[in-house]
Order: sequence, then structure tokens, then C-alpha cells
Amino acid sequence: MLFLVLSIVCSVSVSVLMKLARKHQIDVSQAVAVNYWVAIAWTLLVLRPKFDNQLLVDHMGIFGVLGVLMPVGFLVLGRAVAEAGIVKTDAAQRLSLFLPVLAAFTIFGEVIKLQNILGLILAFSALACLLYKPNRQPEKPTHQWNSHTIWILLWMWLTYGTVDILFKQLAKMGAKTVSINLLITFSIAAIIMLIYLLMKKTRWDKISLLGGLLLGSLNFGNIIFYIHAHMAFQENPTTVFAGMNMGVIALGTLVGAWYFKEKISRLNAVGIGLALMAVLMLSYGNLLFLYS
Repeated sequence: MLFLVLSIVCSVSVSVLMKLARKHQIDVSQAVAVNYWVAIAWTLLVLRPKFDNQLLVDHMGIFGVLGVLMPVGFLVLGRAVAEAGIVKTDAAQRLSLFLPVLAAFTIFGEVIKLQNILGLILAFSALACLLYKPNRQPEKPTHQWNSHTIWILLWMWLTYGTVDILFKQLAKMGAKTVSINLLITFSIAAIIMLIYLLMKKTRWDKISLLGGLLLGSLNFGNIIFYIHAHMAFQENPTTVFAGMNMGVIALGTLVGAWYFKEKISRLNAVGIGLALMAVLMLSYGNLLFLYS
């Protein structure tokens, strides 16, 4: 359980770092670029992957798309946290879990069950509540809340959902390939971000580089603790899956509302509650219907 808690803390800490980036003049794109080089170093040091040329050749398409979507997801996450706040961003990000469920029976031919349908309905409803745009703005709004913000959250939700689908496809190769999958994906993402920044003729600054060091460590910590949590709960992986998503939503809400004083409407609060229910239904729906 300690590994799961640490993974949740690392995940929410990434959102907190993104929230503080503008205040401390951290260039998010530079931090994201450095983050992947740091993650590569941690992967080599801790996981010690054995490189497999054939694996790279066989799944180059998936690795290539992941290499693009992962840094894009980070950049959009930074914008979402800055504009919508940690509460809505973390909840919307975790609701991306329903995209792999949707893909399972629309693309990969799995049998749809009643609990899947109910979980998807709850997830859609939660997302609608979280993206609700109030008619009147408060006198001193904490965040700019307009159609642009809504599109940012939707883009982040779609990006993370797609990344999750692709990682699930790689996971079918077995647990032994996790480390090399991470190394290849991080490496492609790092190269793409470096090329992007060089083309922009970015002027590197120390504070952004330090932010990238912290971001990379938190990013890797989230992953490695999540893997260890799954190893500890081998017989009940849904506990880790549900606990991770619900824990991030709950902790993100507490940090955003308490520390950063983010304002959430009643409908937004309903959306957070529906998000938790969606996670439970998609994770434990089989058990709920078995004992009902």
C-alpha cells in the first residue's frame, strides 16, 4: 500500500509543479524536455533494461506515436493546470481511463458488459460536469475559464487516454518488457522535444533545467512505485488501478481546493463524485454485479 500512496503523491506532485511553473518562471517545454532525459537515466539505473532491436522494429509505430503524444500530453497538462486548476485537471485526466475501456469493445473486439456501459455513462457525465462553464464569472476568478480552457481539458483527456491504450497494447508483451518499453518511449520523446526546442532556438535557463530534474524524478517515481504496487497486489490488480485513479482525484481535490484555494462549483463537485463512481464501476463492476 505504501508504494501505491507514493505513486499517488508523485502523480499529484507533477500537477503541483506545473501549477507553480509560471509563478517561478519555469519554461514548461524546457522542463518537459529535461524530464525525459532524467527519466531515461533513472530507467537505466533502476530497471537496467536489456535493449532489443527486434522489439523496436516490430512496434516502431506504437513507440513513435507514444514518443510524440507523451510530451504533448505533458505540455497540455501544464496549460490545463494553469487555466483550469489542479482539481479539474486531475479529475479530467483520470477520466481518460474510460477510453481504453471504450476501445476494448469497439476496436479490439472484447464483449461489452452492463458494468462497462454504466461506467462509461458515469464517466461521460462526470466529464460534462467538470467542463461546465458558469454563466457568470466571479469578481476575482482564480482561473480563466472559457471555451479555450474546455478544449485544453478535452485535448489532455484524449491524449492521455490514447497513451493509455497504446501502453496497454505494449503491456500484452509481458512484464519482462516493461523496462525496455519505457526506455524506448522516453528516448524517442526526449529526442523529439530536443529537436523541437533547438528549432525554436530556445534560450536555456537554470531554473527550467532544475524544474526538469524534479519533474523527471517525480514522473519516474510515479511509474516505478506504480509498478511495485502492482507487484505487491499481483492477485488483485484492480485494487491498484482503482486506488491510483481515486487517490489522485481525491488528493488533487484536497491540494487544489485547500492549498491553492481553487473554486469549484456545485456541479463541478458532483462531477468529481461521479468520476470516483466511474472508477469504481469500471474497476469493480464485476464484483458489484456478482454480489447484487
